[in-house]
Amino acid sequence: MKVLAIETSTMAGSVALVDGDELVSEYLLNIDITHSERLLLAIDCVTRDSKISIDKVDGFAVSIGPGSFTGLRIGVSTIKGLAYATNKPVVGISTLDALAENISFTDYLTCPILDARKKQVYTALYNRDAKNRLRKLTPDLVIDPRELLKKIQERVVFLGDAIKVYHTLIKEALRDMAFFAPLNLRLPRAANIAKLSLDQFKKNNTLDLNTFTPFYVRASEAEEKFKELL
Repeated sequence: MKVLAIETSTMAGSVALVDGDELVSEYLLNIDITHSERLLLAIDCVTRDSKISIDKVDGFAVSIGPGSFTGLRIGVSTIKGLAYATNKPVVGISTLDALAENISFTDYLTCPILDARKKQVYTALYNRDAKNRLRKLTPDLVIDPRELLKKIQERVVFLGDAIKVYHTLIKEALRDMAFFAPLNLRLPRAANIAKLSLDQFKKNNTLDLNTFTPFYVRASEAEEKFKELL
């Protein structure tokens, strides 16, 4: 199955194309310009270089959050447009699940952390089951990192963009129990969105294009301000 996936939950946007278990092409750009300025160009680059046109893709996958509200909206609206144009199915994947997949080989607890601003992080905890598969231990959360660290009592590997913000706090709280993924494994990747989508396509767990929205975990700042006025 050929799947085109996009990941726009952080500044590091990416697009990937897989054919079954094989990664055909991936484009990742980690610079401070909006996804609306680069996403369609990235999709064109991936499909053109792989010589697989959009109409030859069997399905689409998208990171549905949590993460940057604006980035997620751009990603979801782009995928919806492609799916409507080609009449192909769409699967949504948790940003944190895809990020944890970067280090699914570790025996330690896995803790992706994304900067949620307001002194909070988006996170979830993972380990491996008896069959060596990644197992999710918590739902996706938005939490004060200090509260998160209080819950961790074992060796853990952190990854994600919030490491830049909370590295010192983590080391002071967990000391020798805290490890950090190398830089090349800290960012969400569209390749993992595509990889995780394959099983969902097999189960026919596709999204309704008319109703699905990003999974924000918490209300947007605009929504919170609106509630304050009521």
